[in-house]
Amino acid sequence: MKKARYVGILTVCLMLFASACSSGNNNTPAGGGGSPAPASGESDGTLPEVSLTWYYGVAQVSPDQQLIEDEVNKIIKPKINATVKLKPIDFGSYTTKLNTASAAGEEFDLVWTANWAFNYDENVKKGAFLPLDDLIDTYAPETKKSIPDFTWDATKHQGQIYAVPNYQTVISRYGINVIKEYADKYGLDPGKVKSYEDLEPFLEQVKQNEPGIVPFMLVGPLTKFHPFLYGYDDYGVKIGDESYKTNFMEGSPEFKQFVELMHRWFEKGYINEDASTVKQIDSSHNGKFAASIEYTMKPGYEAEIQAKNGGREIIGIPLTDVTTTRTSNIATLTAISRTSKNPERAMMLLELVNTDRELFNLLSFGMEGKHYEKLSDNIVKTNPNGGYIASNWVFGNVFNGYLIEGQAPDTWEVTKELNASAVVQPTFGFNFDDSAVKAENANVAAIRAEYEPLLFTGTVDPAEYLPEYIDKLKKAGAEKVQAELQKQLDAWTAEKKKNGQ
Repeated sequence: MKKARYVGILTVCLMLFASACSSGNNNTPAGGGGSPAPASGESDGTLPEVSLTWYYGVAQVSPDQQLIEDEVNKIIKPKINATVKLKPIDFGSYTTKLNTASAAGEEFDLVWTANWAFNYDENVKKGAFLPLDDLIDTYAPETKKSIPDFTWDATKHQGQIYAVPNYQTVISRYGINVIKEYADKYGLDPGKVKSYEDLEPFLEQVKQNEPGIVPFMLVGPLTKFHPFLYGYDDYGVKIGDESYKTNFMEGSPEFKQFVELMHRWFEKGYINEDASTVKQIDSSHNGKFAASIEYTMKPGYEAEIQAKNGGREIIGIPLTDVTTTRTSNIATLTAISRTSKNPERAMMLLELVNTDRELFNLLSFGMEGKHYEKLSDNIVKTNPNGGYIASNWVFGNVFNGYLIEGQAPDTWEVTKELNASAVVQPTFGFNFDDSAVKAENANVAAIRAEYEPLLFTGTVDPAEYLPEYIDKLKKAGAEKVQAELQKQLDAWTAEKKKNGQ
């Protein structure tokens, strides 16, 4: 853990080092071939003041946002002679707004991206982000050392890094959250719930006895068919299949089983009627549902949800083993926009956020005494009505952050152990290049975006809509995309065998 003062000294040293190494090559574009161009003024050890802009997602924009921005700038201004304009956007509209800003060529510097919002892979292919390898080596060496190589590898496109992982849990464990009050009231035994179907008697009891309570809360854009739950990895390869044969999941019996179950539950009134259109679970849903889907189940996550859910205690019921995939390693990242005028300074800011505990915790939790109170040196109690709420996994390395009330003192240690020991899915490290099927892949993605929220939430009858969905996918080019995927997987596995992996 680096102290803020040390980071400031380190940054100055790095700038001087960069200046010396860049002699005669000061016109090299940042992120291009060779070393990054030094920031103007580095040659004499000074940096001109610049202003940075940082877009990121939040559940809802906080009233005290400007106060936090002012405090952030008090920390970073003396260290890198920069100020930052923090521009949080609610997750529900984040992708749409950032797509618009990026397409318009808006100038900004740092931008949060993920596999599930403002899609990382898509934006790399569009050229929206700068390649960062040289910038990281020069301006963020401590950040590079603090994140495992396999997580950096997951970010790579054609061998280059285009975003800095916000290092946290990189595991995936799919399951169900149940409000403890209802689990206790209706005698739900979490140990006996091994599948969705096992939850049905409990949902029926809630439906019959708790008017106004949604038994199973679903959010359309976030609800997914989870292949690992049915024994497949993210590319449709059966776990244990050493031939790496991909499967068209939408045409599989397991996919049909899932959408039929969701429709049955929707028809019975277990699922919220607006499931296909609601964009996120927020404070407006507090006290109004009994169970929901959970996608990560990282150590201590129950306490995080309780703190943001009106203090309602939950029970997490896992349905899968702990696994790690490329997807779980790119679930939260920070990129530098191709429109940035100060990519070097942007990377310096990322180094600070990832190494300076004071700065990271300010962004994540706000100000002590107003937005949280300390229960011990490393455990805090957040104030949901204090005026500032954010998600620490949006900003940087969460292992630099506080734990919240209810999380075990060894949460970070357990998380790191799980990161290292999780089941590695067969295609981890493989990254599909859709260059040869770009149009087809885009068409397929558009069809999925149209049908998945409807089918996955049970809103429509799969007897009618599933055949229609599959037909449209095939007409859009799904079979051609899958053939290209298989071709690349075959080449990838052949290379692995050649290298003795």
